[in-house]
Amino acid sequence: MDYFSGHIQELIEQLATLPGIGSKTAQRLAFHIISMPKEKVEKLSKTLTETRQNVRYCKECQTLTDTELCPICGNPKRDHSTIMVVETPRDLAAYERTGKYEGVYHVLHGAISPMLGIGADDIRLKELMTRLSGDVKEVIIATNSTLEGETTAMYISRLIRPVGIKTTRIANGVPVGGDLENIDEVTLLRALEGRTVL
Repeated sequence: MDYFSGHIQELIEQLATLPGIGSKTAQRLAFHIISMPKEKVEKLSKTLTETRQNVRYCKECQTLTDTELCPICGNPKRDHSTIMVVETPRDLAAYERTGKYEGVYHVLHGAISPMLGIGADDIRLKELMTRLSGDVKEVIIATNSTLEGETTAMYISRLIRPVGIKTTRIANGVPVGGDLENIDEVTLLRALEGRTVL
């Protein structure tokens, strides 16, 4: 049974379709939007529409941008000979927040998952291989530590091996502040294998 009239209920339902937004959060957002000044609601609506119309893939790294090259690829101070391969633009943002990586990225927009019917042709691997014909010295594979991420990493490393470019995989292991007794065996094994000299 609907508790609210048509427009309100429709707004709640549309907001609830967003990832991470449940029905209670959708209601709170809907009532917040309704109580906003009309000008702010119009600006929000205009921003949503213009963003959807103008955002596209970066010509180089395939991340989302509203210009031909994203700010990272367009930055001459970045090391364009090192490419970090990530699954999503959110992964790119996570590495950028560290402030330590100075290379560029390549965003796959997914991972290989035979169970879900996602193959190598469904993610942005062709674009990555095209980029490798340039002056690339290292490819860092930073896909997630899931079955799909590992499958994708192995596939990429096999593709790159004949090209002769150095290919590395990010280390996985024990999170900072984690108790060893609560960590699964695979993570512990990766931490052991990825150990470094002190």
